[in-house]
Amino acid sequence: QVQLVESGGGLVQAGGSLRLSCDASGRTFSRYAMGWFRQAPGKEREFVAGISWSGGNSTYVDSVKGRFTISRDNAKNTVYLQMNSLKPEDTAVYYCAGGRYGESSSLAYDYVYWGQGTQVTVSS
Repeated sequence: QVQLVESGGGLVQAGGSLRLSCDASGRTFSRYAMGWFRQAPGKEREFVAGISWSGGNSTYVDSVKGRFTISRDNAKNTVYLQMNSLKPEDTAVYYCAGGRYGESSSLAYDYVYWGQGTQVTVSS
């Protein structure tokens, strides 16, 4: 069993930066690929970024490529999402997801564990 807790969300002006953290409990964290998803009001949950269990491979949705960076520290059981050059359209609740072995996936149903989410609001 793995519990995920996100932090680092907040209100930021367009062009600003935030770093989200996802702290995981459980000794199996390092075996899992991890992902970040987001959900804006009235929209479906959307894949943002994913990272393999080793951290060697990462993937991004096209809209955040070059602006967001996913990373992980398996010694700390933590995955990060560095978000730069934020835009109003990045406003959403951001969720951390885990529980998939091997490589990450852009599909929400491939993940077993989910955090409670953290709100990111980007003002114009």
